[in-house]
Amino acid sequence: MRAVLLACCGVAFVAATGAANAGGFAIREQSAYGQGSSFAGIAAGGDLSSMFWNPAVLTQFPGTQSSMTFTGILPYAEHSVGAGSTLSPPLGGAGNSAALAFVPGSYMSMQLNPDLWLGLSFNAPFGLSVQFPDAWAGRNYAGATTLNTYNAVPTIAYRVNNWLSIGVGVQIEYARADLATGLATGLGNETDIYGNGWGFGFTAGLTVTPTPTTTIGLGYRSQINQKISGTMQLPPGPPFTPAFGSTPGDVSTTLNLPDVVTLSLRQRLDPRWTLLGTVEWSNWSRIGTSTIEQSSGAPATIIGLPVTLPFQYQDGWFFALGGEYQWTEHATLRAGVGYEISPITDDVRTPRLPDNDRFWVSGGMTYEVMKGMSLHAAYSHIFVRDTSIAVGPGNPWYNPLVPIVYNGNTEPHIDIISVGLSIRFDAPGSPLVSPFSK
Repeated sequence: MRAVLLACCGVAFVAATGAANAGGFAIREQSAYGQGSSFAGIAAGGDLSSMFWNPAVLTQFPGTQSSMTFTGILPYAEHSVGAGSTLSPPLGGAGNSAALAFVPGSYMSMQLNPDLWLGLSFNAPFGLSVQFPDAWAGRNYAGATTLNTYNAVPTIAYRVNNWLSIGVGVQIEYARADLATGLATGLGNETDIYGNGWGFGFTAGLTVTPTPTTTIGLGYRSQINQKISGTMQLPPGPPFTPAFGSTPGDVSTTLNLPDVVTLSLRQRLDPRWTLLGTVEWSNWSRIGTSTIEQSSGAPATIIGLPVTLPFQYQDGWFFALGGEYQWTEHATLRAGVGYEISPITDDVRTPRLPDNDRFWVSGGMTYEVMKGMSLHAAYSHIFVRDTSIAVGPGNPWYNPLVPIVYNGNTEPHIDIISVGLSIRFDAPGSPLVSPFSK
C-alpha cells in the first residue's frame, strides 16, 4: 500500500510546472478542494490537501488516505507601450506574455495510532513562466523566463487532546531557473542566466477545536534560501569578453523566498452550512536584491557593471471569505471571494512580472463517488488591477549607465480550473480495502 501511495504522489511531483499566480511568484493553487472557496478556511482542514498550509490537519483524517490535485492556470497579460519609452518607436508592445501552466499537488497520510500521524506531500510552491519576443520595447527588462520548484515535505502530526493538534514538517525544495534579458546593444543580443539548486525549510501548525462546530487552524511555512548555481551566457565577441569587463561562465545566486503564516476558520452554522475564512501574510520583503556571483564570490559583471536582481518587494496579504453547503448526502457545494495585496509595488514592477492587487471569485463542489472516494472540481477567475509599468529613474531595475526607459501598461486576468481526487484506502465498506490490504 505504501508503494502505491508513493507512486501516486511521485507522478504529480515529476510533472509539476508552474506560473506565478499568487503575490510575487508564489503558486497558491495547491488544492482543488480549497480553490472552490478561494482558499477560505483552508488551514483549518476539510481535505487532506490542507496540510500544505497546516500540517496539524493530518489528525482530522483517520486511517490511510491520499489526495491529489491537478490545476490548469490560464493567465493573460498583453503589454502596450506608453509614451517616453526609449525603444518606441521603432519597437512596439508584446502580446500575451503569460504561459499556460499545469500545477499538480499530491498528499498522503497514515495514522500510526490513535494520536499519531505521518504525512508526505509533493508540491510546486513557486513558479514563473513568461515569453517575450526579442523585438519589443521592453526587451531590456523582460525576456523569456522560467522558474520551477519541486517541494517534498515529510510531516508528523500529534493529537494532544480532543481540542488541540500540532504538526511539523521538513521542506526539501529543488529549483530550476532560466532568465533571459535583452542587452542595450541591439536586437539579437541578450544575456541568459540559468541554473538549479536546493533549499530547505520547515512547516509547523496547530488546530484548535474550542466547540464541536468550530475549528481554527494556524499554519506556518518557513522561509527558504533557495540556492541556484549555473551559467551566465553572453553574446560572443566584444564587448562581452573579459577584456571589456564581462564575466560569462559559472555563476550562482540565492533567492530569499518568503515565510508564510496562514490563519483559517471553519464554523459550522447548521447541519448544511459552514462559514469559512482565511487571513494570510507572506514575508516577501525578505527577498531584497539577489546578486549574481562568479565562482570566486565576486559579483558577475557585464561590461564592468555588476549583475543583480533587485526584487525589493514588500510583504503580501491575502484575505478570503467563503462558505460550504451540504446539498445532498453525497454532494457539497462551496464558493468564496478573496482579495490579495500584491508585494510588487509601482516602484519596482517590471514587465517580466506585472503583478498587482487582485480580486478572486471561486466556486466548486465535492462529490462522493463511492465509500472512501471523493472527486473535487473548482473554477476561479482572478481580476487583476490594470497595471502601469515605469522602469526609469527611481526603479531599481533601471541602470543610469545604460539609460533605457520603458513605460507601459497591462490589463491582466487569470482563469483557473482544478480537479482533485481524495481516497481513504481503508474506509469501512469500501471496495478499495481488499486490493491494498495484501
